[in-house]
Amino acid sequence: MSLTLLFVVIGLALVFDYINGFHDAANSIATVVSTKVLSPTQAVIWAAFFNFLAFLIFTNHNVANTIAKTVDTTQINLIVILAGILAAIFWSLLTWWFGIPSSSSHTLIGGFAGAAVAHGGFTLVNFQVIGKVAAFIVLAPIIGMIMAYVITVIIMHICKHAIPSKAEAWFKRLQLVSSAAFSLGHGGNDAQKVMGIIAAAIMVYTNGHVGDLSDMPTWLNVNSHLVDGKKVLNIPNWIPLACYTSIALGTMSGGWKIVKTMGSKITKVTPLEGVAAETAGAITLFMTEHFKIPVSTTHTITGSIIGVGMAKRVSAVRWGVTVNLLWAWVLTIPVSAVLAALMYYVMSFVL
Repeated sequence: MSLTLLFVVIGLALVFDYINGFHDAANSIATVVSTKVLSPTQAVIWAAFFNFLAFLIFTNHNVANTIAKTVDTTQINLIVILAGILAAIFWSLLTWWFGIPSSSSHTLIGGFAGAAVAHGGFTLVNFQVIGKVAAFIVLAPIIGMIMAYVITVIIMHICKHAIPSKAEAWFKRLQLVSSAAFSLGHGGNDAQKVMGIIAAAIMVYTNGHVGDLSDMPTWLNVNSHLVDGKKVLNIPNWIPLACYTSIALGTMSGGWKIVKTMGSKITKVTPLEGVAAETAGAITLFMTEHFKIPVSTTHTITGSIIGVGMAKRVSAVRWGVTVNLLWAWVLTIPVSAVLAALMYYVMSFVL
């Protein structure tokens, strides 16, 4: 496999990571902007900083390990990964253009799997990983919703005798903390997905390399070691550094179309409710990362926002908007898979 093609794949993976940043910026900043705790400019800088800071916190690369195992890297080529990334970029930009908060994570996984199926059939796909991801399309927003509902009810009970103006001032301060925590979870979860794709691309390249692998440059030194009988990747530091930088820069670019949907169309959010939603979302992301489960930050925060809306009353949630979001969530993986398969067939003739 050509080293040039590997560079193209890595470059496009980082482009996707950048797009993921501005596509998912709304997840981190929608509530803090809608409650006017921060201006849009302040909010994206705040979120981007904590996106990058996740580089120092999520050092086990649990999600990256899972993503790299989505398909059998010994049986594919770089065209498979290239097709998957291009499909993911296309779907992410399309949904961003129409202001639909779809999952960048799921489009990447769907694209990777779809191109692999086109290359060598369904046996190349690790359906244990796909099944886990598919299950959390449902579970992640439900977990976020339940946590947000419970946190909101508890906070409202504790503060029922508080002076409203003082309570709101305190929750505006606390929302800085909760939004920072969610941005950490967002960076740690989503940047790792691209890390896993880049690691997979390097493994594909080295598997097809003719000659002594000891001659490979150190920057291509992606290998694995056993932990409790399971293979865990050793990933060179430049990969996470590049990925966390790309997603942070993407977040700084904004994503205002989706901010409107997340911050006001689902339900109106107060500072108290913003704290509850972001705290619930952050807990969910930290928990799933610990258990090596790639989840959608979009799904997670949407479920959390619905949870705080339901704590007021069920009618406070605009269910029509929510149903439209659900359709986008369900379609993302299969649509991305089909797009990637088509792109793979085209590129197989061209490259």
